[in-house]
Amino acid sequence: MTVLFSFLTTRSSAQDGKALFVTNCASCHNPFKDATGPALQGRAATLPSKEWLYKWVHNSAALIASGDKDAVAVYNEYGKTAMTAFPQLSEKDIDAIIAYVDGLPKPGGDGGSKPKEETPQEDNTVMYTIITLGLALLIFILTRVNKTLNKVANDKQGQPTKRETPLFKSKVTIAIFSIILLCLAGYWITNGAINMGRQQNYMPKQPIFYSHKVHAGVNQINCLYCHAGAEKSRQAMIPSTNVCMNCHKQINEYTGTEKLITYEGKEVNGTLEIQKLYKAAGWDPVKKAYNRDAEGNILATPIEWVKIHNLPDHVYFNHSQHVAVGKVQCQTCHGAIQEMDEVHQDQPLSMGWCINCHRTTNVQFKENDYYSIYQKYHQEIKEGKREGVTEGEMGGTECQKCHY
Repeated sequence: MTVLFSFLTTRSSAQDGKALFVTNCASCHNPFKDATGPALQGRAATLPSKEWLYKWVHNSAALIASGDKDAVAVYNEYGKTAMTAFPQLSEKDIDAIIAYVDGLPKPGGDGGSKPKEETPQEDNTVMYTIITLGLALLIFILTRVNKTLNKVANDKQGQPTKRETPLFKSKVTIAIFSIILLCLAGYWITNGAINMGRQQNYMPKQPIFYSHKVHAGVNQINCLYCHAGAEKSRQAMIPSTNVCMNCHKQINEYTGTEKLITYEGKEVNGTLEIQKLYKAAGWDPVKKAYNRDAEGNILATPIEWVKIHNLPDHVYFNHSQHVAVGKVQCQTCHGAIQEMDEVHQDQPLSMGWCINCHRTTNVQFKENDYYSIYQKYHQEIKEGKREGVTEGEMGGTECQKCHY
C-alpha cells in the first residue's frame, strides 16, 4: 500500500510539474540539452542540496551576491546570464518540476541504451480497400437479388410489385445526409470561431529592426525601463522615441559581437537601423541636437510599430495586476524575449491557456498586502496545511474576472 501511494503521489507530482515546467521553465531550459540554461534532467542530483536548489530558484541573484561558490560557478558557466527569480514557486512546486523532468524518457531510445532496430511495418491499405469494395459489391448484389426474387414471387401470386423510391429521394437518405452536413457545418463554424483572432507565432515586419536579444539579453536592460506601464497600468506601453534616445544620443553605431539576423537569414546593419531612429526622432548625430522648426518644435515623426499581441475587445487584461501584484515574469506570456532578434507571439493567449495558468501557478501570497483579506488561506499556510495559493482558488477562473 505504501509503495502504491508513493507511486501515485509521484505520478501526480509529475503531472503538476509538466504544467509548471511549461509555464515557468520551458522558455530557457530543455530537459535533455543545454539551452539558455543547463539541461534539467538529472541536474538536481548534481547540486549541493535541495535547500540550495530552492534558494537558487527563488532568487539566484541573491545567492550569487552572497558569494556562494556553487552559485557563482553556475553563473559563470552559462555566460553570466541571470536566471529569472521565481519566488512564487513553493518547494512542492519545484519538486514537482524536477519529478516531471527526471521522469521524461530520453529521445531516440530507451534511456540512452542501444537503439532498437525498427521492424518494417506492412502497409495493408490496399488489402483493406479491396476487402471494403468487395463487401460493398456483395451487399449491392444481394440487395438486387432480393428485390428480383420479391418481384418474381409477387408476379406468381398476382400481386402488384410496389414501386421503389429512388435512393436519392428516400427520406432516410435525406435525413442522414442532413444530419452529417449539420454536424460538419457545426464543427467548421465552431472551430473557426474558436481560432478567430488567434495569431500564435505571428511575426510582422517592423519599420526598424529592433533586437530584444541585444537590448534585453546581451545588455541586460530591464523590460520595465522601456515598457514602464507594465507595472503601473493596464497597458505595457510601446516606448516613444525619447526613451530610445536616452541611450542612443551617445550610442550612434552598433558594435556588438552578436550578428543581427532576420527570420529569413539576412544580416542587418545595426548602425543603419540606429540612423532610422535618428530620422524618426529628429536627431542630428553630427550636431548632437534635435532638428527644430521656426517655432522651436522638434521635427520628429512617430515610429509606426506593428502591434503583435492582441486580445479581443471583450477581454480585460491588466499588466500591472500580473507584473506588480502577481510577480509574473514577462517570459511566461511572451516567451524567451531576451533571445529574440525579431519578436513573435510565443503563446496562444487563448482563454484555455490563461485559465490553465490561473489554476496551476501560485501567486506571490506571502508578505503581499494585496491578498491580506484572504485570512483563511493565510492561517492555513501558517498551520502548514497548504504551501501556496493559486489564482484559481481566489476566483481567478470566474467569467467576470476577465469579461465585464
